[in-house]
Amino acid sequence: MLRIFLLLTIAAAICPPALSAAAPPSRPNIVMIVSDDHAWSDYSFMGSRHVHTPNIDRLAAEGLAFPRGYVPSSLCCPSLASVVTGLYPHQHGITGNDPPNKAALPMAQFHQTPEFETGREEMNRLLEAVPTLPRQLGDLGYVSLQTGKWWQGNYKRGGFTAGMTHGSRHGDEGLSIGRKTMEPIYEFIADAREKDQPFFVWYAPMMPHLPHTPPERLLKKYRAIAPSKQVAKYWAMVEWFDETVGSLLSHLDEQGLSDDTIVVYVADNGWITNPETGAAAAKSKQSPYDGGLRTPIILRWPGHIAPEQSDDLAISLDLAPTLLAAAGAKPTAAMPGINLLDKKPRDARTSLQGECFTHDILDLKNPAVSLRYRWIISGHWKLIVPAPQNEPDAKIELYNLQLDPSEEQNLAADHPDVVKQLSTKLDAWWNGEQPATAVE
Repeated sequence: MLRIFLLLTIAAAICPPALSAAAPPSRPNIVMIVSDDHAWSDYSFMGSRHVHTPNIDRLAAEGLAFPRGYVPSSLCCPSLASVVTGLYPHQHGITGNDPPNKAALPMAQFHQTPEFETGREEMNRLLEAVPTLPRQLGDLGYVSLQTGKWWQGNYKRGGFTAGMTHGSRHGDEGLSIGRKTMEPIYEFIADAREKDQPFFVWYAPMMPHLPHTPPERLLKKYRAIAPSKQVAKYWAMVEWFDETVGSLLSHLDEQGLSDDTIVVYVADNGWITNPETGAAAAKSKQSPYDGGLRTPIILRWPGHIAPEQSDDLAISLDLAPTLLAAAGAKPTAAMPGINLLDKKPRDARTSLQGECFTHDILDLKNPAVSLRYRWIISGHWKLIVPAPQNEPDAKIELYNLQLDPSEEQNLAADHPDVVKQLSTKLDAWWNGEQPATAVE
């Protein structure tokens, strides 16, 4: 915990906020769309020859799109906590999906124990201890709605003024959004408009996440082209999710709100379907590979953000400072991300760093205990460094993402100079010796 405190203190000292506190003439509404377990390649605009995503494609065409986007950690709970706080998992402390399971009970059994409930409460308090985007926007007069996936207890604990989740592990009533209805969002928007208040909507449906139960009309379509029924189910789920995005965009159009609303898109983590079981395949969710970490990131605000498909690196940690800047506020000093609407810090960025942890947190007071991997991307190189306490048999891995996007050929032995350079930079980031966006 001392190390984390020191890291935040150092970040505050060396990363002075570059965003103006002056309020824009009118604060934009914000709609954040977060898909769940979605492969970076499974979008038409990202080159998929099979999956049909016309509505997300529309966002990418009308907004600022970053095909080389990433999340810092490839697991639902820590990744979502990073989106809402703008902090790395080792900063906010929520590094896994579940609290310590010291008795090593089966998951279903552990979830019924008092120890699980006590641990979940401690995890929820970790989120309450740091600023969140809903709370910061609330200080500016925003009302906010939580729907869909939300792990940290009642929506109020994250600073939302309204919401669907009341306390269960995944999101209880909130999980009906997208799969069953969009009405809670439309009703919330109508109420905010009636009161003349800017709004923030968190739309994070459990889609295309398991269970893969798409409408038969979509499943039939993909059964004809997919290599297996399990893959067809997943592809159909992606298009079903895209249809809900289309419904949301159409509603903004119909209400005359599109020009006054920033729409953000990101996935919480990646996904590769095991064609036999339907579960996550290797190098996918919870891994340090692009199959788990990479996601397109999109921001659309007609008349304010020029349409562009950028080759710049982006990370979900950038969303909080970007949206705060658009609303006329400063990010907190501890936020390592940048304002994606400002080209200068994008040009200055030389690398992205991140971390992967155990599914169950091993120590709620010391994130490093749960560490499995650290990773860094610089140019076309990606280095993966295992943590020996949890991955004793793993080796350092180096990939050329430009030539080997599937990360099949480990080049660490062939390029020791690159390994050394990136390892030094990764260690400096981890130890808080330099900001993540420092210029080489």
